[in-house]
Amino acid sequence: MGIEGEKRYALLLACNDSEYVKEVYGGYFNVFVAAFGEEGERWDLFRVVEGDFPDMDELQNYDGFIVSGSPYDAYANDFWILKLCFLLKTLDVMRKKVLCRAFGGKVGKAYSGWDIGLRKVRIVKDFSPCGFLDGLDQEIPPALSIIECHQDEAGMGGPGGSRSDRIFGQNWCGDVHIGDHILGIQGHPEYTKDILNNLIDRLLTNGCIEKGFAEDVKSQMEIAEPDRKCWEKICKKFLKGRWNQL
Repeated sequence: MGIEGEKRYALLLACNDSEYVKEVYGGYFNVFVAAFGEEGERWDLFRVVEGDFPDMDELQNYDGFIVSGSPYDAYANDFWILKLCFLLKTLDVMRKKVLCRAFGGKVGKAYSGWDIGLRKVRIVKDFSPCGFLDGLDQEIPPALSIIECHQDEAGMGGPGGSRSDRIFGQNWCGDVHIGDHILGIQGHPEYTKDILNNLIDRLLTNGCIEKGFAEDVKSQMEIAEPDRKCWEKICKKFLKGRWNQL
């Protein structure tokens, strides 16, 4: 039983912990809580990739949900993926705050192949439906760097078509906002550079990427930094409706 007045959030983990993340961080759950959690909150972990889901009767007790990235295809028909999609649609109807990699729209393999490394994202400041972005001009620069690692891309048109809108300008429509309660980000605001470098090593070992490509990405990462603090502020503001306290 939770403490009265305690904010409660859930991480829906759609990937397995890598050996590196388990050894260094104790698992991805700790990575997410370190990035987006605050003192006095309760965070629960549900390993949806293993079929562990929150009880539908408990959803109302949560203030927000985060869905992690995943090496699995978002458009696949695995039972747990279909169940997760149903859960997200339920949370949409309940207007629960959801921070996720993608929601609705057309998702498929990117024609350009793997996108790995740091990418500059432009903030669309004149996007009026996104009230949670109000007042960020003095705190957030007009463009932010974020770690990307994916070979899928999300297109426009989430549930209800026009309900899905871009708020971060990129070369593809990977970041969308639905109403005031769902935010999809193509990149990984929770990732650190060492987590990405380890992931690159694993992709190279498994033959998913070429050696030259891996070396180029690592070289880029040596001289540039993701804007993690700014992304943490944006995500916390979205999930919790607060900005000045951050």
